[in-house]
Amino acid sequence: MSNLSLSSALSQTNSSSSSSNSSTSASDVIGGDFDTFLQLLTTQLQNQDPLDPMDTDSFTQELVEFASVEQQVDTNTNMQTLISMQQTTEATSALQLVGATVTTSGSSATLSNATSTPATWSLTTTTPATGNVTITSSAGTTAYTGTVALSAGTQTYSWNGVGNNGQTWPDGTYTISVSATSASGQAVTVSTQTQGTVSGVNLSTNPPTLTVNGQSVQVSQITSISH
Repeated sequence: MSNLSLSSALSQTNSSSSSSNSSTSASDVIGGDFDTFLQLLTTQLQNQDPLDPMDTDSFTQELVEFASVEQQVDTNTNMQTLISMQQTTEATSALQLVGATVTTSGSSATLSNATSTPATWSLTTTTPATGNVTITSSAGTTAYTGTVALSAGTQTYSWNGVGNNGQTWPDGTYTISVSATSASGQAVTVSTQTQGTVSGVNLSTNPPTLTVNGQSVQVSQITSISH
């Protein structure tokens, strides 16, 4: 009987597996190949010429190769399982935030005249400064400009929707930008945050995103949570 090789075992099992089920998983394919290889090896050992025994070194090497590939497939499967578990945990954690009031890093806030809810931001700076405020609509149009005195720490800034011309802007999302300078004329960095209630969770994204004041927010943007 001729020597058995890894390629011959693979070719036989691959042809049968592709004709029977093209969607067979990698682990099933490797497992089937490995079982077939052992069966062929056993058969050849049983039928070898006792006066001319075959060299077992090649079979030992092929067994090692099979075991290595099988281990890699198992590792990949376990990794996919861990990723799936992590995604489930993230989704569960996100769902628990529905109804919570969260503070997120960002510069966009929602104005609602219907409920008399102004657009509100938290402005944080390390030193007292004078800030030049610019508020723009979602279309990029400047709705309001003004100045604000900033103290060291965090303070709330609200805009009631009235523009510089005295007209009230419609409900929607507005973005604030603040450029500030200290008493000595040095530029001062101002970070902006917004607060709102989580009204929904989008689980179709990875990681899941939250709906806060009608806007999509990443969980990583949240800086504080209150229920």
